[in-house]
Amino acid sequence: MRRNILMLTVIAAAVMELIDTSIVNVALSHMSGNLGATLEDTSWVITSYAIANVIIIPITSFLSAKLGRRNYYIGSVIMFTFFSFMCGQATGIWMLVAFRFLQGIGGGALLSVSQAVVFELFPREKQNVASALFGVGVFVGPTIGPTLGGFITEYFSWPWIFYINIPIGVTVAVICYMLLGEPVIKQKVGKVDWPGILLLAVGISALQIVLERGEAEDWFQTNYITWLTGIAIMGLFLFIWRELTTPHPVVNLHVLKSRNLSIAAALTFVSGMGIFSSVFLTPIFAQRLLNFTPTQTGLLLLPGACLAIGGLIISARLLQKGVSPLVMIVTGICLFVLFSIQMSCLNLNAGRVNIIIPLIWRGVGLAIVTVPLTTLAVSSLQPKDMPQGAALNNMMRQLGGSSGIAVVNTYVANRNAVHRNNLVSNLTVDNPLTVQRLAGYTGYFTHAGAGIGAAHDKALKLLDNVVTRQCNLLSYTDAYLLVGCIFIGALPLLLLSKRRKKAAKVQVVLDSH
Repeated sequence: MRRNILMLTVIAAAVMELIDTSIVNVALSHMSGNLGATLEDTSWVITSYAIANVIIIPITSFLSAKLGRRNYYIGSVIMFTFFSFMCGQATGIWMLVAFRFLQGIGGGALLSVSQAVVFELFPREKQNVASALFGVGVFVGPTIGPTLGGFITEYFSWPWIFYINIPIGVTVAVICYMLLGEPVIKQKVGKVDWPGILLLAVGISALQIVLERGEAEDWFQTNYITWLTGIAIMGLFLFIWRELTTPHPVVNLHVLKSRNLSIAAALTFVSGMGIFSSVFLTPIFAQRLLNFTPTQTGLLLLPGACLAIGGLIISARLLQKGVSPLVMIVTGICLFVLFSIQMSCLNLNAGRVNIIIPLIWRGVGLAIVTVPLTTLAVSSLQPKDMPQGAALNNMMRQLGGSSGIAVVNTYVANRNAVHRNNLVSNLTVDNPLTVQRLAGYTGYFTHAGAGIGAAHDKALKLLDNVVTRQCNLLSYTDAYLLVGCIFIGALPLLLLSKRRKKAAKVQVVLDSH
C-alpha cells in the first residue's frame, strides 16, 4: 500500500509539472489585458518556464546526489508550489515572468526525480511497466493543459491556473516527507562544477529564447536574436569542452560514447518535436479555422490521449515478451506519419471525427515509441551511467519540443506567404471564376440593403477573408506534413544502433535522472 501511494503521488507531481508547460497558452490574452502588457511581452510567461526546465533537467542527477534525493525533491515540490502561488499574486508582467522562471526551476525535479522513484518501486522484471505508467504523464499533461487552462480562465480567472497547484503540491510534499527515502545505490559526487553550471545556464537560456522568440522577431532581422544565437553557440561549445575535460563534470557527457544512447537521444528529440508541435498546431487549427471552442478542442485530444495509455501498457508487455524495440519504434513512427498525412488532407469542412481519428494514430504511435526508446537509450550503459544517460535523453525531448514549435511556426508563416501569393495571382478580372464569385458577394450585400459602392467594398473584404482562411488552411496542413517527413527522415538512424545478444533480456529503465 505504501508503495502504491508513493508511486501515485510522484506521478501526480510529474503530471502537474507537465500540465504547467501548456496550461497558460490559452490564458495569455487574459493575462495581457489584466496586467496591462502586450501579448508579445506576455508570451515570456511561457518562455521563462521552458528555459528554467531545460536548464535544470540535465543537472538534477547531480543536485539529487549532492543535496540528498529526499531533501532535493521535497524542496523542489515546495519551491514549485510556493511560486505557483506567487504567479497568481503577480501584479506586473515581469514579476509574473520571474515567478514562472523560479516555478520552472522547482518543476525540473518533479519530472526527473519522480521517474527515478517510480523505477525503484518496481522489481527489475517489471521496470517496463513502470516506464509505461510514467509515460502516461508525458501524454496526459501537455494534452489536457490547454483544455484545463481554457476552462479555468473561462469560468474563474487566470490566477487560478496557478492556484490549483497548491493543494496538489502540499499533498505531495507531506506524503513524500513521510514515505520517500534515499536511493539504494547512491551516486558519488565531487566538488561543484560552477563553470559548467554557468556555461550550461547561459548557453541553454540563449538557445531557448532564440527558439521561442525567433519567429515572432523575424529571426536574424532582429539584433538581440542574432546576438543570442552567437552566445548560445559559444556557450554550449564551451560547456561541452568543459564537461569533457574536467574531472568532476556536472553533466557527464562521456556517456554519449554509447552509440545506442546517442541514437535514442536523437530520436527522442524528434519525438519531442512530434508531441509538442502537434499539441501546438491542433488547437490553433481547430479554433481559428474550424471555429471550435476551447472545450470542444480539448475533447478532440482526449480520445487519443486515453488510447495512448493502452499503447504504453501494450508496448511494455511486448518488450517483456521479447519483441524488438526497433520494430516497435518503426511501428510507432509509421502511425505518427499516418496522422500527419491524414491531417494534411483536411479541409475547412472537416468535422470532429475527421480530426479525432488522426489524433488517435498520433497518440498510440507516440506511446508505442516512448518505452522502446527508453530501452534503447540505456541498453548499453553501465548501471552507474544510467541516471545521467536518461537525464540527457529527457532533456532532448524538451529541446525537441521547443525546436518543433519554432520550426512549425516559421514554416507556417513562410508557407502562408507562398500560398497567398499563388492564390492572389489568380484573382484577376480575366478570371471568370473570380468575377462570378465577386458578383455573387456583391449581389448578396446589395440584397441586404447596401449601396452598390458599399456592397462592392464588402464583397472585396469578404473575398480577402476567404483567401486568408484558405492560405491558413494550406499552411497548417503543410506543417503537419513537414513533421511527418521529419519522422521519416529519422528512421535511418535505427540502422546504426547496436543490437544486443539474443540471450540478453529486455530491460527497460525509466528516464530517471
